[in-house]
Amino acid sequence: MRRSRLSILVVLVALIGMLTACGSSGDSSTVRIGVADASENYWNVFKQKASADGIDVELVNFTDYNQPNPALAESELDLNEFQHLLYLATYNAKNNQNLVPIGATAVYPLPLYSTKHKSVGDIPQGGQVVVPNDPTNLARALLVLEQAKLITLKTPGSAFSTVADIDTGASKVKVVAVDAGQTAANLDSADAAIVNNNYATSAKLTADQVIASDDPNSDGSKPYINAFVARDADKNNETYLKLAKIYHDPEVEKAVKESLGDSGVLKTNSAADLQKTTKDLEAQVKSSGA
Repeated sequence: MRRSRLSILVVLVALIGMLTACGSSGDSSTVRIGVADASENYWNVFKQKASADGIDVELVNFTDYNQPNPALAESELDLNEFQHLLYLATYNAKNNQNLVPIGATAVYPLPLYSTKHKSVGDIPQGGQVVVPNDPTNLARALLVLEQAKLITLKTPGSAFSTVADIDTGASKVKVVAVDAGQTAANLDSADAAIVNNNYATSAKLTADQVIASDDPNSDGSKPYINAFVARDADKNNETYLKLAKIYHDPEVEKAVKESLGDSGVLKTNSAADLQKTTKDLEAQVKSSGA
């Protein structure tokens, strides 16, 4: 009789173990991060560092900038890391969302590349320059072209400038706006193109093909700080905050520079500072009607 009770106890323990295993089969401890450059080696270093801290990271790659924020808002992701604060603020303002930055990564200059010309001065009158068509990168691209004296804007350039603000008669080049992921592909047919850093890296564009850019150290660069972004309910999640901190592990930072080049300036602004900046930018987006 005792042996029978023991056998039942063993079976019950085994069943409980099986149920526990089934309950964890979804691996809720895995943090899903949406990115736009998952193939870059620095993410491997990042994942290794996270794993050493007991955090399993799954990268979800996107080729369209319009997808990672809705995926995060709908809980298909836990975090994303692909955008700067102005892009995030614009998304929140236009979609009545409250996604929040929880850790800074870096500011990258927005370069103008050319495979045909060695300098801005070599671009002919009436030449064609391709820029990203998403509103925040488009406005920033127009500021780069204005500083390079390739276009003239009808009113002072701002973070909300559009193609409609270009004074075509007074400008040297024609501006064509395309999806950010297609800017590099248009270099074969255009005189130059503004290409975001991750797309430039995947297209194997080089520093000697850059003929103009903005300054990541300037006072106006703060809206362009890239960041890890979470849902508002998760902004104090210790695991997510730890991942944002891991990005600045010396080995990860070294790998970032090896993958993305030395042009970026790594940033360590506090989450509170990033969140205040984002809220201020959201107010500007709403008031501008952009």
